[in-house]
Amino acid sequence: MPSRLDDELKRLVSAGVLRQYQADALRDAADADRARAASSPGALPVPEPSSAKSKQEAKAVQPRPDPPHSSALMEVLGYIGGALLLGAVALLTVANWGEMGRAARITTGTSAAVILLAAAVVLALFRRREQLSSALASLGCCVAGFATYVAIEGEAGRIAGVAVALALAVVGIWWLRGSSLLVAMFGILAVGVLVITSDVLTPDESVHTNSAGIAGTGFILVAFVLAMVGLVRDQVTSWSLAGAAMFSSSICWLIQDRGEVMALAVGTAGPAALLVAYGRVHASAYAVVGCAILLVIWPTALYQLTGNVAGVAIGLVIASAGLLVAVLVLSRRQRRTPA
Repeated sequence: MPSRLDDELKRLVSAGVLRQYQADALRDAADADRARAASSPGALPVPEPSSAKSKQEAKAVQPRPDPPHSSALMEVLGYIGGALLLGAVALLTVANWGEMGRAARITTGTSAAVILLAAAVVLALFRRREQLSSALASLGCCVAGFATYVAIEGEAGRIAGVAVALALAVVGIWWLRGSSLLVAMFGILAVGVLVITSDVLTPDESVHTNSAGIAGTGFILVAFVLAMVGLVRDQVTSWSLAGAAMFSSSICWLIQDRGEVMALAVGTAGPAALLVAYGRVHASAYAVVGCAILLVIWPTALYQLTGNVAGVAIGLVIASAGLLVAVLVLSRRQRRTPA
């Protein structure tokens, strides 16, 4: 039966305050304390040592926590191992792609995907290195999607590759709950938007000229999906990636003919939501992503609308000065307010 500690740890992990391995360490420590107390129910409380010597003896009796250096070293070695494997596959593929037959290409991609996913599953089953397991799983999802594309080829291969990679990422997020899998999911969804836009909605033989706007709408849907995922998984990472999806949508609308107004709307809605979230939970990632979107989208979109660099710059300076004055006024009023 879940305890209050379990509920609080789950809430902190979802809010991004704690990592999953940190929550597990706290839960294990609490379980160990409860087991020690249950094993000696009649034991009297230990009196406080009176002398410095007795205090030192009491400290020596207490078990010391294991240093985290070995755990961190193993995770780093795991990351390096997965990156080297992926780099070897990429080097082999790029150098010999033209000379490799179809069977060799499929075997190379499939072998790399199986190794990465198998390593992630083994680590997850033994409850060891959950962050490393999530990182290997995220790499395995992407490689599996590439292997599927190589096996099928063409437009159908691109769509099938995105579908396979996305399905594996969803399973990994549901099982492992790692933030690296959320990043992989964002990348896969972004590739999926581009693939569907180019291969399904605006093929080469069509006469559509609004492909960038279609892609921008797709990125808005990606942002909505990631925002919903943030309600049940790592909220900070999910909502930050949703902001990145809104930024991608704004870029697409800037490319689209007469899409500057839509770019401004999307480039304002995303940062506004992130900054409101920052005001509630004070996660710095929200402020960084939101301000980065405003920094790029607003000057670019306003310049494309007006064609006047000086006017846009003066307007932005005036708006910035107004906001800074408002901050000073509000901060002085807050200091004058009695506690």
